[in-house]
Parts: sequence; structure tokens; C-alpha cells
Amino acid sequence: MNPLRRYLSDFISLIFPELCAACHASLVAGEDLICTDCLYNLPYTNLHQQPDNIVAQQFWGKLPVQAAYALYFFNKGGKVQKMMHHFKYDNMQRIGNILGAVAGIQLAENEVFKTADYIIPVPLHKKRLKERGYNQSACFADGLAEKLNAKVEVDNLVRSVATKTQTHKSRFARFENMKEVFVVANPDKLINKHVLLVDDTVTTGATLEACGIELLKVPGLTLSIATIAYAV
Repeated sequence: MNPLRRYLSDFISLIFPELCAACHASLVAGEDLICTDCLYNLPYTNLHQQPDNIVAQQFWGKLPVQAAYALYFFNKGGKVQKMMHHFKYDNMQRIGNILGAVAGIQLAENEVFKTADYIIPVPLHKKRLKERGYNQSACFADGLAEKLNAKVEVDNLVRSVATKTQTHKSRFARFENMKEVFVVANPDKLINKHVLLVDDTVTTGATLEACGIELLKVPGLTLSIATIAYAV
């Protein structure tokens, strides 16, 4: 950056400082959307080396997954919730890329996750995608792919029905709301492949379960799950 442009950038930052998406502190030079302190100190789950972790337990008896994981714990009113709100509703798409890369470094150490052939984000309905402009789960998938040497498939799992919000629904109601919502468009491409299904947050796991049921109809497909956050 030439000196004049750097001066102008510093001046603008002084008047309109960029703030951390998690803690709202002013960012310093070299920081991108999330401050260094938050990147180190957000509530990491460290579940990537625990096969029978709390995320995996969400799917016991419901969905046969090879491995399951979340990067952070999500507490109401906490920094992760604030960051996820900015990510989903304030057009901060790069948060997904950044956190995907952070998660990918962890998952590359895991013997199961590093064998994934494809990363498939939970899809948005085309109406919701048009409204928001991007799929936050796909942003996370792109960041993961950089570290896991896997390909992102964004058009193979399709949400064919626009569902109502899941907020305040029980797990059973959430699952019923998601039944027959998803379709695998090109199952032949996924035969005998290891698919990593990803979403932004896992609460009850109903949406991931509904997606997983459809994916596992593909012959020989094995399934793992990763999310940015696990709601506690």
C-alpha cells in the first residue's frame, strides 16, 4: 500500500473504526473481522479428538455418522452469538471463511475428517438465498475445504421446500418441519464417498438429521458432520 493510501485508510479507521464481530473492540492493523484476542479465547470445544463427544451424541440412534464436531460453544448473549448474528444477517461472509479455516486446521488432525471427499453445506431455499445473498454454511464449507483438501458441493443437496422458522420448536417439531424438505440432485456423484455435512449452528440437530437421512440413501456414502457452533 502506498503511503497516501495508507494514511487515508488510517484516517478513515480513526473516524469509523472497524470493530470485532465478536467483542466489538476496535480492530488493529492486520486483524480481519475478528480480533486476535477473540480468535485465541473464544469458547473452543476441542471436540475434534473426542469420538463420542456431545455433538456426536446428538445423533446416536438417529443417524449413523462417522464423526461429528463443532468449533465453538454457543451461549445466549455471548461473543459467539454476537459473531454469528453478524455473520448471518450483516453480510459478513468472510467470518465463515475465517472460521472454516480455523476449524479445518483442527479437523486435519483427525483421521476421520481428513478423509472427506466432499463438503456439503446445509442448503438454503432459493427464496431465502435470494433475500440473504449468500449461504452462511457454504462460506464455512469454503474455509474448511482450504485445509481439508476436499471439494465443496453446493448444488447437490437441495432444499426443495421453504420451511418456517425453527425457533421455539421442540426437537420433534423441528424434525417434522424438516421431513422431505431436502433432495439429493446427483446421487451418482456421491456413491461410496465420504461426505462432510456442515452447518453454522447445531441446536437439536433436526436439520442436520433430515439432510443426513437423504444423503445416506446414496449407496456406500459415509457421513460426518461439522458446525461452527454447538448451542448449550
